[in-house]
Amino acid sequence: MMDSELQKKLSSELEKYQSLQKEHQKYVKARQVLDGQLSENKLVKEELDRLEVAANVYRMIGPVLVKQEVTEAKENVQKRIDYISGEVTRHEGLIKDVDKKQDAMKEALQKLQSQYQQMQQKAAKS
Repeated sequence: MMDSELQKKLSSELEKYQSLQKEHQKYVKARQVLDGQLSENKLVKEELDRLEVAANVYRMIGPVLVKQEVTEAKENVQKRIDYISGEVTRHEGLIKDVDKKQDAMKEALQKLQSQYQQMQQKAAKS
């Protein structure tokens, strides 16, 4: 490869690597939000489990509080917990995939950098 071709390829690969880093950060941030939602819903579930069946439970729908059965509230919260847990698992998989891609890209970048440095050294000797 010529010097300029190698340099272009190196910068192109570097841009791809940087976009992978941004993607990784996006998934990690989303996972953190999901973790917060999951722990919040688990706390709600614990509170609902302490209530008696005849207790008054209200759910906010828009600006209005609507009365809801305790069992219905428990079911809704459990469904949310299940959904959020699934999303956490999905995001963990996405993060692992991006990590693998980053590792492969890092190796390719290191090889390109060493080739570029070798070409620079040969050019300096000539």
